[in-house]
Amino acid sequence: MTRLAVFNQKGGVGKTTTALNLAAALAGRHCSPLLVDMDAQAHLTGILGTVQDAEDSVFAFYSDAKPLGSLTRPVSFGGELVPAHAELMKVDSLFGKGPRILYRLREGLVELLGPSPDRSVFIDCCPILGVLSLSGIFAADRVLVPVSTDYLAVRGALALESTLQALEHVLKERLERRYVLTRFDARRRMAHDIEQTLRARFGAELCETRIAESVGLAESPYHQRDIFSHAPGSRGAQDYERLLEELLATGFLEV
Repeated sequence: MTRLAVFNQKGGVGKTTTALNLAAALAGRHCSPLLVDMDAQAHLTGILGTVQDAEDSVFAFYSDAKPLGSLTRPVSFGGELVPAHAELMKVDSLFGKGPRILYRLREGLVELLGPSPDRSVFIDCCPILGVLSLSGIFAADRVLVPVSTDYLAVRGALALESTLQALEHVLKERLERRYVLTRFDARRRMAHDIEQTLRARFGAELCETRIAESVGLAESPYHQRDIFSHAPGSRGAQDYERLLEELLATGFLEV
């Protein structure tokens, strides 16, 4: 079982798209992934069509100590989601004092997964470095960093690497991570230049699979579907299937 935090300190890089479609690809292999939406924007929750009141979302886990198991909702492709809500933006100010809060999600997942310890978890982190994103990282044993092929996203990835290095002193271990290029347009020289820059910086931690710019991936959230439900034969579906295969083959993702 792998608890995977999907995170970048830059929005719009395909973070939610990656969490959603990796989970859907895994569900296609007869697994039952758990998705946790830790972003107050609740994009993942909205795509999956399970928008709830605040008391039915992960916010209630923090505000009312509701068990995560009481908040899970089934999703169409299989597996479950712990939904988010806009009220999550208050977590930092209301509950963000002291290190104890950072381990709450980890403890909640241990309790929830007790009967199914081999279940894979995908945590969609918010792009702002704070209690929510750090809670996702503290709850995970690995971090996947989507990086779109633009300058600001690369800066976000480099900033995140510095953050992860700083957290190693707290976690007492090095979190294994992988970086994956998203919105890759092979016609643009800058995309290849960015790939070379990241390969030189991160080496084997940069995934070989690249997620191409894709109409299907752009359209599927509008239709509230994962790419395999929306356009199963598309380039986007092929790319995320290849990414899952790579992460499984290298042992980064274990099921």
